[in-house]
Amino acid sequence: MQNKKIIGLPKKTFFIALGALILVAAILTGLFAFASKGKTLSPEEAKEKTETYINENLMPSGSKVKISDVTEFEGELYKMKIDLGGGQIIDSYVTKDGKTFFPQSMEITGNNSNENNSETAAPNTKGSSGEISKKSDKPVVELFIMSYCPYGTQIQKGITPVVEALGKNIDFKLKFVSYAMHGEKELKENLVQYCIQKKEPKKLVSYLNCFLKDGDSASCLAENKLDVDSCVKSADKEFAVTKNFEEKIGWQGSYPPFDTDKADNEKYDVQGSPTLIINGEEASSSRDPQSLLETICSAFNEKPEACSTQLSSAAPTPGFGTGTTSNGGDVQCN
Repeated sequence: MQNKKIIGLPKKTFFIALGALILVAAILTGLFAFASKGKTLSPEEAKEKTETYINENLMPSGSKVKISDVTEFEGELYKMKIDLGGGQIIDSYVTKDGKTFFPQSMEITGNNSNENNSETAAPNTKGSSGEISKKSDKPVVELFIMSYCPYGTQIQKGITPVVEALGKNIDFKLKFVSYAMHGEKELKENLVQYCIQKKEPKKLVSYLNCFLKDGDSASCLAENKLDVDSCVKSADKEFAVTKNFEEKIGWQGSYPPFDTDKADNEKYDVQGSPTLIINGEEASSSRDPQSLLETICSAFNEKPEACSTQLSSAAPTPGFGTGTTSNGGDVQCN
């Protein structure tokens, strides 16, 4: 995909996201320290040193990563898989002397194809909300996500209190990015959420509030007395989700398609999860409930009383869980 955008911002500068933190310091250090070689560490030593460094210096309090599958890469590098939790695993690199950590490699030859896309971050804009230029009596709010994208789940946690507060004053639609970055489980969960909205829309927010705590879909379906099996099977067949996955039809690089909202993805040029569209206009907003409320309320011709509701201004953490973070800015899976 070409000309990718983060919500409200062109991607002129790339910073690599590790969990909830932007690893600017690690990148800057890595750019200048590579020339200095020291004692070669074993893969296990490199793993231990890198894991300790990340957890002590780059992760918020109470959060930890785990590293696995340390293998030799090219030249003086080890490649390792970093488990961020919530099913999120990224490939990162460290020099064999353990002095320099590279959060991610970026291919600089060829075009900017989706095969080289990743979860990327833009500068933090916590607490900000964007004014919507297109006004209406009942704003149409379309949120495009991937169900296992940590930044998709982040904005879902931020927007559910807003949907509850505004109720029938808005037309809220949960939609899905037309490719999945997080494996077959994401395709299946996308279908579940698609079917809940289609068959039991009044229970969607309740289901999401449950699912976003720990990703336990089965328990949340039971808790909300939801039976969407027949719908999931029908939608799977209609959009050839499993067929396309298994036969690698329509894949974008290494990512399988998910076509329930393909036409709208093309209409709005959706480039990642999350993408927020209000009254047909791509919106820029932090992901805390108060900022999202203000952004959506700016799209009314006349604001309803519900727009005076005071919601939390703390941004939810990316991924699953109920915590908050200081980074509520624009970050996408793309």
